[in-house]
Amino acid sequence: MIHVVHVISDLDTGGAEVMLARLVRGMDRTRFANQVVSLTTDGELGKELKAAGIPVESLGMRRARADVGGLFRLIRLLRVARPALVQSWLYHADLLAVLASRVTGNPPLVWNLRCSDMDLSHYPGQTRWVLRALALCSRIPAAVVVNSEAGQALHERAGYRPRRWAVIPNGVDVEQFRPDAAARQRLRSELDLPADAIVVTMVARVDPMKDYDTFLEAAGRVARARADAYFVLIGKDTPTLSSKAAGQGLAGRLKFLGLRTDVDRLLPGADLACLSSAFGEGFPTVLAEAMACEVPCVTTDVGDARAIVGETGLVVPRHEPAALAGAMLDLINRGHAGRAVLGQAARARVEKNYALPRIIEQYQSLYDDLCRRAS
Repeated sequence: MIHVVHVISDLDTGGAEVMLARLVRGMDRTRFANQVVSLTTDGELGKELKAAGIPVESLGMRRARADVGGLFRLIRLLRVARPALVQSWLYHADLLAVLASRVTGNPPLVWNLRCSDMDLSHYPGQTRWVLRALALCSRIPAAVVVNSEAGQALHERAGYRPRRWAVIPNGVDVEQFRPDAAARQRLRSELDLPADAIVVTMVARVDPMKDYDTFLEAAGRVARARADAYFVLIGKDTPTLSSKAAGQGLAGRLKFLGLRTDVDRLLPGADLACLSSAFGEGFPTVLAEAMACEVPCVTTDVGDARAIVGETGLVVPRHEPAALAGAMLDLINRGHAGRAVLGQAARARVEKNYALPRIIEQYQSLYDDLCRRAS
């Protein structure tokens, strides 16, 4: 039995947090005992993990503030737990984990990097300092996991020189995210949309990374060209975009659903999915989730998005609303039959490359190997 302690900044619903939750719930419990430590609070995912029988500890640290007390609480926790391996997720957790593990028996440490080509000008200066410090410490971990080739390239440019890289993409539960013939009519009925509406969805929180300005301008162009096109935005704070949407002539053509826990139920009802991100994405899981539902995607060329969609969707340059609109119109104009062909190929691509059991086994094999080498 290999005891793994996962350390993460928080357990709110985000890409890294969701992947961590999927991983620990899906790992072989006869081989691995997982424990999750949130530097801040439990969040929604922490409650779900506890309900699934995964031990969760929260250190109560305040966001964006140095907290020496939190570091000592992590050290005490690791001394008691005595894990065979520590897996940290995201920059701040990586930094605290490298400090804590060095004074608690030095178990194998694995960092997990989730982003690529970050524009740090949008975020606190502390993040830049943490990134520089991590680059200097990057030979300490036994391995550094990245979820994208783009993420590895970015961190190499930033000065990371680990002993071992491991590229493990995000995994999708293809039984949870799957086609649903009834979803189309159900979605239109629930949102009071015309039965023949062409629905474009975007699943993303409101953040500079996601570049909703480009999406809304592109959506306005599509709406002017197609009277049957409607847009559904799913993600934290999306209702705050209503005034910007109205400025693009989208009044009555856009639904803002905010943060939802039933994305797997909503996605199959869409005709196509869009991602307009400008930077920062490593492996945008929302693309693979839509593809698993047989929904073809239009995405900007961020992170590993081009490799994810392959020939099953369309990729356009970042910050170009006209190109994004043109790609959306291309898929709309192919009609239901044309999109269905792409959607079926998209699901097959996810099943082959990104199905969750395949990804979990890559983590398990890595942990097995590192613990054997350390013994």
